[in-house]
Amino acid sequence: MSEHPNVALVRRGYEAFANADAETLTELIAEDAVWHVGGRNLFTDTYRGREAVFTYFRKLRDFTNETIAIEVHDVLANDEHAVALVVMTAQRARNELDSLATTSFHLRDGQVVEAWTFHENQYAADEFFSYRKHSQGRMP
Repeated sequence: MSEHPNVALVRRGYEAFANADAETLTELIAEDAVWHVGGRNLFTDTYRGREAVFTYFRKLRDFTNETIAIEVHDVLANDEHAVALVVMTAQRARNELDSLATTSFHLRDGQVVEAWTFHENQYAADEFFSYRKHSQGRMP
């Protein structure tokens, strides 16, 4: 049985994120995409529009000094939705994040139009992405 095309789309997106491949991400993320990040940390927000999503991605990379890595465990998909099961790791100063996470995607015409990110241990993710824990007197 062959995999659904949206499985390949999501895997390609994670690979593009890992390689900071903005060209591929531009192809895969709709111009009017909405990306929801839950929790209570510096990145908790709803990012509206591709440029806002890209700014979020850049800030994640900067905040973690380019150490953020997302290993895809599995992707489940149908014609309109996909769910990625991942392990997110990152380092900042002496702190480390090692979190199971999921991102649910709404897809249309070969692009992500909306996404929701969830961490298995939201408290640990919030602590890692906290300004106060990692502050050096300025925002990242």
